[in-house]
Amino acid sequence: MTYLARKAGFETLLLDRRGDAPATGTCHRFVAVDLTDHEALTRALRSVDLLLPATENAEALQSLVEWCAENRMPLAFDPAAYAISSSKSASDALFRRLGVPAPAPWPDCTFPVVAKPDGESGGREVEVFPDLQALERRFGLIPPSGRVLQAYVAGPSYSIEVMGRPGGYTPLQTTALEMDRDFGCKRVVAPSPLPSDLTESFERTAVALAEAVGLEGIMDVEAILHEGQLKVLEIDARFPSQTPIAVYHSTGINMVERLANVFLAPDRAEPVSFEPVSSPPPPPVTSVLEPVTSVLEHIRVREGHLSVRGEQIMAENGPLHLEADFFGADEALTSHTPGKAEWVATLMVKGSDLHEAWERRDRTIHEIRSRFGLTGYSDESPEERKGRVR
Repeated sequence: MTYLARKAGFETLLLDRRGDAPATGTCHRFVAVDLTDHEALTRALRSVDLLLPATENAEALQSLVEWCAENRMPLAFDPAAYAISSSKSASDALFRRLGVPAPAPWPDCTFPVVAKPDGESGGREVEVFPDLQALERRFGLIPPSGRVLQAYVAGPSYSIEVMGRPGGYTPLQTTALEMDRDFGCKRVVAPSPLPSDLTESFERTAVALAEAVGLEGIMDVEAILHEGQLKVLEIDARFPSQTPIAVYHSTGINMVERLANVFLAPDRAEPVSFEPVSSPPPPPVTSVLEPVTSVLEHIRVREGHLSVRGEQIMAENGPLHLEADFFGADEALTSHTPGKAEWVATLMVKGSDLHEAWERRDRTIHEIRSRFGLTGYSDESPEERKGRVR
C-alpha cells in the first residue's frame, strides 16, 4: 500500500504497533500505535483523508470500523464482505449457493485431502493427506472445529482483483501465482498465461462473487486450473499484498489510487486531487494499452544461500526501502544495506513478454549470487517438498 500510494503521489502515514514494521522504511511518516486505542488514533489521524487497513487482526479491524464511523473518516474496507471472505467455511457455502466451481468438501471427495484453518490466509498451517489413515493419525475420527477439509486439487494458481460498488464492478488483470514449499505465494506473474476464454470466465465469476457479497471496495479471488476447469479456492475482501504491484508494473494501473477514487469520489471518473507531498514521489509507470510482462518474487539471502520463498520472509528482516536498478531488477523493496549478511528483497522485473522478463529475472538472480558469493540456491514448490503429504 505505501509503495503504490507513493507512486500515486499520496502522502503516507503508517500506523503499526511494531517499530520495525517493513513499511516504516517506505512511508512518509510513522506513528507507533495500538489500533484499539481510540484516543491514540484521534491524535495520530489528524488531517488524514482516507484510512486503508492492512491488518487481519479482528479486534484491530473492529476498532478501526468503530473509530471511523464516530469520526466520519472514510475507511477503504468492507466489514460485511470481509466477514464472509475471511471464513473459508462461509466462502465455501457461498460458492455452493452460486454454483461456482470449487474443490469438493470432505467427506464428499476422494483423496488427497487438504486441511486449512478456517480463518487464516497466506498458506499458513495448510496440510495435505494422501489417505484416510494419514488423516485419522493427524486428527482422529473427527477433525477439529476451525478446520476446513476439502479435495486437494493440483494445478497452476491464478488470482484476480475486482473493485467497485454494487452494480458497478471492474475486474482487473489476472495474474499467475507460484507457491513455495509451505504453500506461501513466492512469485507473481502478470499477465497470466491463462487462455482468453478462461480469463473472461474468471472475470465474470469475480464480478458475480462481488455482487453476491455486496462488495464496497476491493476483493481478491484465487483459483486453481484443474483438469481444464478453474476451481475457486478463496476470496479475500481486503487489499491484496502482492498482486497489485505486479499488475502496476504490467499495466500502469494503480489499485491504491483507484481504491481512493471508490471511497473519496465514488461518482467521479477523474482521479482524486491531493495536495503535493513534501518530497516528490518516485516516477510512476505509465499506463499502457498493451501490458508488458512483470515478474515479482521474494528472495532471502542468508549463510551463503539464496532462497525464493513466500511473502512471510518480508516481515522478518526489519524495515524495507525502495531501490531502483537493484542488481538488474527494475526495482526492489529490500532490507539490504552494504555489509549486511542477511537480507530480503521483493524483486520487480519487466519484459516485453514472458521470455524476456524471465531472462532478466535469471540475470538478476545470477548477479546477486555472483556479487555475494552465494553457492546455495533453492526455489521449491509444494510438489518438491519432502514429506509434504503426510
